[in-house]
Amino acid sequence: MFDIGFSELMVIGIVALLVLGPERLPKVARTTGHLLGRLQRYVSDVKSDINREMQLDELKKLQEEARKSAMAFEGSVRSEVANVENGLSSSLQSASSAIGDLENTLKSAPPASPEAVDAAHSHDVVSDLLDKQLAEAERHAGPVAFVDVPPIAAPAAPVPASPDPTEPGAAGKSTQS
Repeated sequence: MFDIGFSELMVIGIVALLVLGPERLPKVARTTGHLLGRLQRYVSDVKSDINREMQLDELKKLQEEARKSAMAFEGSVRSEVANVENGLSSSLQSASSAIGDLENTLKSAPPASPEAVDAAHSHDVVSDLLDKQLAEAERHAGPVAFVDVPPIAAPAAPVPASPDPTEPGAAGKSTQS
């Protein structure tokens, strides 16, 4: 603690022996040792309290940073959810309006006589109209997000079974009919 050598301690001890005397010197040395021990404990307690306070401040700062980042993340998640909800509601509204328009168009179209319009032609007209309205609804809704559906393959047409000539009675069946 103090930069005192052995020779300096000897000088201090001789001066203390001359000033205090041999009877009181051991008692004073004991008391001085106790006071120095208490002083060292007090200094170490103060150092540990300061270290604890510094660590507590660091933990508070870390906790505040974590809280701020959590709130920022929560805000970004909420805004993304709101954007998705708005997109879905606008898509739903445009699809509902397209369906309503189609229903109104079908209701307002004058019924055609079966002789004037054949069924295939009217089906094509309705199909074209529905395609136009769906395209308009897609334009209003924007690009479709999260679509990972593979296209559905058309079912293969069944191949008619030809009679097997090796089968017994196959020749008789084909000639008899």
